[in-house]
Amino acid sequence: MAGVRRVSVVGNSGSGKSAFATGLASRIGVPYIELDSIFHQPNWGELVDTEFRDRVAEATDADGWVVDGNYAVVRDLVWHRADTVVWLDLPRRVVMGRIMERTLGRVIFRRELWNGNRERWANLLSRDPAKSIVAWAWTQHHAYREMYGKAMSDEAWAHLDFFRLRSSSDVTTFLNSAAN
Repeated sequence: MAGVRRVSVVGNSGSGKSAFATGLASRIGVPYIELDSIFHQPNWGELVDTEFRDRVAEATDADGWVVDGNYAVVRDLVWHRADTVVWLDLPRRVVMGRIMERTLGRVIFRRELWNGNRERWANLLSRDPAKSIVAWAWTQHHAYREMYGKAMSDEAWAHLDFFRLRSSSDVTTFLNSAAN
């Protein structure tokens, strides 16, 4: 992947964005930026949009990086600075299997996510997408497909190279090509 230096990695929760983005950043020798870790403050506080944009602008004010996340409020900022968008568009059954395993592990083992935050049992069991990452992943799968499908052909993003990875083998192939 010659010339890939500023990459936005997007996709549904559970699609493998964080693992992919950290692997890609390591392979191309640039910093990894996780938008969730910037946005989510202690006790699940959220940054106001202006501060979030300021922090993301500062983090992406470099020659190279890999940004992981789907936040609409900073998408224009990240994508105007990016040269590449990698969309992890794995099948819903794969995403849901991963999100269930990951979330259950986080809840059982009380794994810290960002800034001292941990997933809660009540959120895991909730059907409310605003509270449950599992419900979010289920309800947003089609929405992400529609949104990123349109973005790929939007003239506003013509400067970007889009890669839509639809399987685990696509992900592996992309990462292996980035290492060369």
